[in-house]
Amino acid sequence: METGKQVELTEQQKKSRRARNIALALLLAAFAVILYIGTWAKFGANILNRAL
Repeated sequence: METGKQVELTEQQKKSRRARNIALALLLAAFAVILYIGTWAKFGANILNRAL
């Protein structure tokens, strides 16, 4: 295996990779929002009434 040799991506491959990364970022953000909303739904306003 040669070292120091880089693979050049075509423009289509670069666009495809960028689209996939954006889709994954959006899915991760949506998951975080779902967990946040789920936490509020479970604990309600009582989440603010806890001992510190």
